[in-house]
Amino acid sequence: MITGTVNAHREAIIRLSVLDASGQPYEIDTVVDTGFNGSLTLPPATIAALGLVWRNRGSAILTNGAVEECDIYTGVVLWDGQPHNILVEAADTDALVGMSLMYGYELTVQAVDGGTVTLSKM
Repeated sequence: MITGTVNAHREAIIRLSVLDASGQPYEIDTVVDTGFNGSLTLPPATIAALGLVWRNRGSAILTNGAVEECDIYTGVVLWDGQPHNILVEAADTDALVGMSLMYGYELTVQAVDGGTVTLSKM
């Protein structure tokens, strides 16, 4: 089970361990984004600090319908205690966890300040 909280900005937040190039975990607070079908977005500076390996360029369709090119990296996260290989999209925004990473889990959010966020394996 993965747990988090709802912050004062009414965002569902979970803490995610992303492994750096040497395999050391780096804790990142991420916003749960059910409108994002990828796994994870991170700011370019965070990607550089982690030493993630560049894979290719890709396209992302934003909520306003605009298409933006982005760099895509390979990464490893500890998801529900287990290492999980994922693709990480570089984006000048908050770290976002998307539906591809949450796939197979039930998301429950107590939508109040300080409410509990829970992801349970189905």
